Amino acid sequence: MDVDWAAWLTGLGIAAAVWGVLCVVMVLLASRLPPGLLRDIAEFLPACVTTARRLRRSPAVPRRAKVALLVAIIWVVSPIDLLPEFLPVIGPLDDVVAVVLLLRYAARSIPRDQLVAAWPAELRLLERLLDGRRRPDRDPEPR
Repeated sequence: MDVDWAAWLTGLGIAAAVWGVLCVVMVLLASRLPPGLLRDIAEFLPACVTTARRLRRSPAVPRRAKVALLVAIIWVVSPIDLLPEFLPVIGPLDDVVAVVLLLRYAARSIPRDQLVAAWPAELRLLERLLDGRRRPDRDPEPR
């Protein structure tokens, strides 16, 4: 059996180029979303990964928090998932749950001002992520 490696490499290169173009298109479309829940969802995982990456470089972050942040980054980047990504709606759910739990664990030992400085998205998303509930000093939203 003779394998045509040039064809394989060409196909792999084309697939990588298409994937790259689709990622750029997705980022451009996500940046044009109006403010609201859909935009928050589109910003959530990239904001968590960016925050974890920034905090891993900080010398003030304890080692156990850095390990948790590294695990969160690897979990998102890893192609191995508990739930396959191609499943609509629930596909990325394991990534979101793992990142939220690991970031909340790490945040217990990281000063709040460093977390705020590392967070690239809206601060209300970070507050919601870390607190896990609405703040009692705010009025409840009408239904």
